[in-house]
Amino acid sequence: MRGRDANQVPIHIMTTLAPRARLADYLELTKPRLSLLSVLTALVGYLAARVPWDGPRFAFAMLGTSLCAAGVATLNQWLELDTDAQMRRTEERPLPTGKVATGSAFVLGWGLCAVGLAVLFRQVNGLSSLFALLTIISYLAIYTPAKRFSRWSTEIGAVAGAFPPLIGWAAAEGRISELGWILFAVLLFWQIPHFMAIAWTYRQDYAGVNFPMLPVRDAGGGKVARWSFLNTVLVVVCAAVPSFRGLASGWYLGLTVLLGFWFMARAVAFLRPVDRDVSARRLFFASIGWLPLQLGGLVADRCIFF
Repeated sequence: MRGRDANQVPIHIMTTLAPRARLADYLELTKPRLSLLSVLTALVGYLAARVPWDGPRFAFAMLGTSLCAAGVATLNQWLELDTDAQMRRTEERPLPTGKVATGSAFVLGWGLCAVGLAVLFRQVNGLSSLFALLTIISYLAIYTPAKRFSRWSTEIGAVAGAFPPLIGWAAAEGRISELGWILFAVLLFWQIPHFMAIAWTYRQDYAGVNFPMLPVRDAGGGKVARWSFLNTVLVVVCAAVPSFRGLASGWYLGLTVLLGFWFMARAVAFLRPVDRDVSARRLFFASIGWLPLQLGGLVADRCIFF
């Protein structure tokens, strides 16, 4: 299916196979791993707020966030069916293969978003539902279309991806304190090296569907690597800020320095033209390892010392 024209997606196949769609196919539509990232960062925001424990509020906050994240992921695939059908890494998804009908995906996606927003608004608070709504709007109405025409689409998507910690913080505290905004900045800058590494690895796929992102435009990769390095430095600096603001301990700062050197070392390696493809993959895996260690360290520090 790779290389298929956008107007030649096999709609008749989808119609034929849709009644036999399995639960696993619908689950795949929600991109569980990507949705889990949103839930985990919302969890970090909730726990880092250090408010008196409220089990039902916590459960509803995580449920609402999960439903919204799953709905966004589903609608994103519905919107990008034509390009997904043309790229090797996405052509086996449920919609391009016809395992799930497009109408079913549309209803499922909006249904999940609507229920998620209702849960947050009715069972948690209005501010958490507002940040969830901003996530949905920024991801679907701004980021997804921008991928087709803007070099800055990754950065736009990073804003959308940085909202979940604010959902969690708002759910816990009913407002956003300083540390909540620091978490927003950490997620914002972290996504740039993370997704630049992915985009560099799959740049030929993105070029094939005319996505004008930086890794497609920068054939040598020098600009991609420098932009990744700059944002890696920024995310490490932002991660260290809580210790200097009295929001985390010196132990946390020590952890931040150690993890920061590791993360930046991978970004430095990506700067070298030699074996840049290998360095991109290593930077990607380093970003995956850095985030839970850094955020987990912050939550642990807040629970022990505050």
